[in-house]
Amino acid sequence: MSAEEGVLPVSGTVVLATAEDTEEFGRNLARGLVAGDLVVLDGPLGAGKTALTKGIGAGLGVQGRVTSPTFVIAREHRAGTRPGGGAPVGMVHVDAYRLGGSGPHALDELDALDLDTDLAAAVVVVEWGEGIVEQLVDRHLRVRLRREPESDVRTAHWEWIS
Repeated sequence: MSAEEGVLPVSGTVVLATAEDTEEFGRNLARGLVAGDLVVLDGPLGAGKTALTKGIGAGLGVQGRVTSPTFVIAREHRAGTRPGGGAPVGMVHVDAYRLGGSGPHALDELDALDLDTDLAAAVVVVEWGEGIVEQLVDRHLRVRLRREPESDVRTAHWEWIS
């Protein structure tokens, strides 16, 4: 599908003026995602990682409200009816912030989450996962979010990395 049909190109940058724009960007990203895809979100606190994930969940049509998994580390959302058709796919939303950095301890905690099993049946979205989760797959989507100081304006840069 082309960008005109709603699937974004392999990489790019977009300015997101509001939190609603960030969610809409997530819905657009979701149009190109399938089970087995890993999305790694990078950005400081308040950059819009959870808002983007809400949009991805809406675009996938997953069941349940998408909220930050900070205190539970991972939330699973079952597949629902995908807007615009397409194969239903669930989503696993992970917050890797408390996984102990990028050392061996983080790898043990990551292994305990059993994400490699989830990847077969769902889109896995990981906040704060850069440098930790990429080893699970041969190809992943990295989205870097930045927020302007004292503003809701965000910039998102995305690219598929092999």
